[in-house]
Amino acid sequence: MPELPEVETVRARLEPVLTGRRFERVEIHDARLVRPYEPAEVAAELEGERVAAVERRGKYLIFRFESGRVLLIHLRMTGSLRHTSGDLAEDPHRRAVVRLDNGSDVAYRDVRRFGTWLLLEPGELEPYLGTRVGEEPLDALFTAARLGERLARRRAPIKSALLDQRTLAGMGNIYVDEALWRAKVHPLRAAESLDRSELRRLHKAVRAALEAGIARQGSTLRDYALPDGGSGSMQHEFKVYGRGGEPCDRCGTLIVKTRVGGRGTYFCPVCQSLEAQAASSASSAPARSRRQSSV
Repeated sequence: MPELPEVETVRARLEPVLTGRRFERVEIHDARLVRPYEPAEVAAELEGERVAAVERRGKYLIFRFESGRVLLIHLRMTGSLRHTSGDLAEDPHRRAVVRLDNGSDVAYRDVRRFGTWLLLEPGELEPYLGTRVGEEPLDALFTAARLGERLARRRAPIKSALLDQRTLAGMGNIYVDEALWRAKVHPLRAAESLDRSELRRLHKAVRAALEAGIARQGSTLRDYALPDGGSGSMQHEFKVYGRGGEPCDRCGTLIVKTRVGGRGTYFCPVCQSLEAQAASSASSAPARSRRQSSV
């Protein structure tokens, strides 16, 4: 599934070609894309709208129109957007096409058909997203202390807690594994057990992993592609994700694959030793308790 770096890359590529453009003609070929609404009705509502801005919130793409309406797009597992000024080649997985007023097209492709388009009226966006996504991990207001607040009293494994979009917006399987490796935190650690120094490391690691992904235009493993058809390159620089049985870049120990919350998870058993972290957490528990009682 495209995660924050992939969606941000798509947003950055689409922004200059969409901003100021009008949706001249809209064709929606798959009813699942806009259900429970009728495709023809949604297409008719979109025609004539002019794009004021292209934004992102977590894994959502946000097309803001001058009318105040918003088209909210979630790519889910295999969705992608392609911008082209030439003829569109035949594609059995194309689900929608938007013809812009300059004659170019934005085509939406989705093999597994899990993606969604939702047209929202003015004032509906924030209430909709407010119940679904948490803080933006690259926002200046996102601090280690705010991360600690999000994880407090969370007994779930830290990997599961970070995958919860209500904890942090945009984190997914790839970049959570990468961030935990950078922070030297085992994916099965209870989220609430991280101390202040570990939270600072994790906060820094989350940002570093996401920024690395954006700098390399995301990870192309199978379906993800840029709007011009190109590929990202982050997959060539993974530290742990997808590298089971390969040596850790930091200590040389072979990377292990396990499952956390039903998700394939990669980690270094030495750099991210659960036993060592559990012992350290237990030894610092009295100090944490005293700090909390003195607040």
